Amino acid sequence: MNDSNEGAVDIRASELDALPREECGVFGVSGVERAAELAFLGLYALQHRGQESAGICAVDDDGVARVKKGTGLVADAFTADDLNQLEGSTAVGHVRYSTSGGSRIQNAQPIVVRYSRGDLSIAHNGNLTNGNELRSRLVEEGALFQTTSDSEVIVHLISRSRHETVEAQIDDAFTHLEGAFSLVLTVGDTLYAAVDARGYRPLVLGRKGDGVVVASETCALDIIDAEFIRDVKPGEVLKISDGRIEPLRSLPPAPKPAPCIFELVYFARPDSRIWGTSVDRARRAFGRRLAQEHPVEADCVFAVPDSANSSALGYAEESGIPYELGLLRNHYVGRTFIKPSQADRDFGARIKYNPVREVVEGRRVLVVDDSLVRGTTSTSLVKFLRQAGAKEVHFRIASPPVTHPCFYGIDMPSKEELIGGRHSVPEIAEQLGVDSLGYLSLEGMLECVEEFGPFCDACFSGDYAAPLVDVERGLSSMANPPGC
Repeated sequence: MNDSNEGAVDIRASELDALPREECGVFGVSGVERAAELAFLGLYALQHRGQESAGICAVDDDGVARVKKGTGLVADAFTADDLNQLEGSTAVGHVRYSTSGGSRIQNAQPIVVRYSRGDLSIAHNGNLTNGNELRSRLVEEGALFQTTSDSEVIVHLISRSRHETVEAQIDDAFTHLEGAFSLVLTVGDTLYAAVDARGYRPLVLGRKGDGVVVASETCALDIIDAEFIRDVKPGEVLKISDGRIEPLRSLPPAPKPAPCIFELVYFARPDSRIWGTSVDRARRAFGRRLAQEHPVEADCVFAVPDSANSSALGYAEESGIPYELGLLRNHYVGRTFIKPSQADRDFGARIKYNPVREVVEGRRVLVVDDSLVRGTTSTSLVKFLRQAGAKEVHFRIASPPVTHPCFYGIDMPSKEELIGGRHSVPEIAEQLGVDSLGYLSLEGMLECVEEFGPFCDACFSGDYAAPLVDVERGLSSMANPPGC
């Protein structure tokens, strides 16, 4: 999709290297005792959105904020004692994964500062496409930054606003932002939630007793037994206090909403509902359409687990080919002290996936994956399936070729690293070593979810809805790039 003044942009690898490419999950709760414990559970459910660091800030009845952050998984970042010390009925939480902002603990969120109107904390999902420009201006004005996160840019904009009320200062700060942001923040014990005018990243509202919950996905509401209310709308800014949800002035409307289609393809959990649709049902629809567009004679269908499970089920339902568990995934893969030799290029895939020989041997297998980014893991998987005795290996991808990087909050490598950005489908099939390869068409994908759209499809089409200010103005080579 493309707003009137934007179009396809050719991005050089050197430009991309200094830009934020991040994936995050946010959670906020107001009006519930021991809010930090709910935030912990909510982040646990959002763990798929970030595994690099986790943080929780709780605010007590006096408006005093206490924060605990740690690297790694949620379960490793907090102890029972940590949660006991995070007193209060208001809390915000954040999980983070980054490839460009650095893995320093300083970049973990929530960011907490002493602000003239009370303690302020912020947890942000998304990337600002003018973050470098704003940072440069703020630094020239004397601002001191402690992180490389573009979320800190938002904090400075709020604190430096000349407007009188907290709400007006927040509103003023948001009007300067371009790109993607779904965020929760607190000032004192008041919770605020906001989504950019195009609505790139999901954010949902729920109710827990007399309290209110805000989260990146509904799976975080389910784990704490909160009732889903609705999605936070594009451009909406909400004030949440004493169990009341008060709409504030909305952001200036964008020409079109642009929720990220890749959330439905891969990133969101299949048991979540975002933007009015079930993630699982959307992926099954992608799989059914894929079977219509790229049929093949095969003995069994199976997924590259786990994100492609629903799409593979959809393909099997439409094609009538039996669904099998042909690949198993090791869910306990983490960092390893064992360093593979350079000759073992399959090491990463080998410790993560293993074929079930009894399913594969002597059979024509059809493998469904949600997307194909670099192609390195898929090449290894095909090799493993051949070694397990597969007679034929057919690959089907439940999305179009990924041809462009994302600047709005999904980790994508440079265009030169994207296999779909530099090779044709026949060339990719040859590189993977498959008997056939088929991608879901862009038209077919969008038609599957057209009643819930329109969507941003920039990673497939190159049509960027929000302007890429830092790229267009040559500000993308800063030594300390921002990122959520």
